[in-house]
Amino acid sequence: MQEVTLDTARGPLAALRGGDPSGPKLLCLHGWLDNAASFVPLAPHLAGFDWVAPDLPGHGASAHRAPGYDYAFADWLHDVLDAMDALGWARADLLGHSMGGAIACVLAAAVPARVRRLALVEALGPVAGDPAKAGERLRDAVAARRDKPARAPRVLPDVDTAVAARLVASRMSPEAARLIVQRNLREVEGGYAWRSDPRLTWPGHVRMDENTIQAMLRAIEAPVRVVAADPAPPYFPPEVRQARLACLREASVVVLPGSHHLHMEQPAAVADALLDFLRG
Repeated sequence: MQEVTLDTARGPLAALRGGDPSGPKLLCLHGWLDNAASFVPLAPHLAGFDWVAPDLPGHGASAHRAPGYDYAFADWLHDVLDAMDALGWARADLLGHSMGGAIACVLAAAVPARVRRLALVEALGPVAGDPAKAGERLRDAVAARRDKPARAPRVLPDVDTAVAARLVASRMSPEAARLIVQRNLREVEGGYAWRSDPRLTWPGHVRMDENTIQAMLRAIEAPVRVVAADPAPPYFPPEVRQARLACLREASVVVLPGSHHLHMEQPAAVADALLDFLRG
């Protein structure tokens, strides 16, 4: 496994790369406020693949969006396509966790010719929005960008404090949190600060409703394998998962006991659920 930089039309992306350069091409897309290190526990199981895990813009070691720009969902699609272009990959398998899985789904619907297979951990399309709350969401999004004064970055005295802060925000093992946190810190006077762009925490202006998401899923041509956690998170309950699976041409699901970061905490079990599919 090595650190690489992908020179894209929209700016450089930091990434981890490993496996077999002659193996099937596998692009690994991390979740919101995570980074490429979230695939480190799974890496030994991906030895037969030529796999690349980029830090999406604003995450990990990748640059932030330029001042005045936003993290609109559609832009993630072009970031991923730019990464594939930089690698010279006309087509690849996508492995996405959480937000990365949502991006992978929408990308597979938008450019079917570029996605061979779609492997998803704790994802199947984006989180849906309530149409009745569209106006409220729009007002909150604009206010977050226009009305809040800039704040100095929080200084964390040591890595352990940063790990503890992440564990307050996310239910995961301390070992998993440490992997993500270490890649997401930069040294500053007095300790460490987060590398991730604070703008990532701003609410989005618009969310697709469930009908729109299901219509988008019907446009996916690639076979899909979903690995889901039990208990399910409230924003991705089993009934929503089943309704979305029914929209796909070829899909299967494996449910494993555990939490949202299954691929980090149970990499062998997740590999067992995905590798036969990805090799197909």
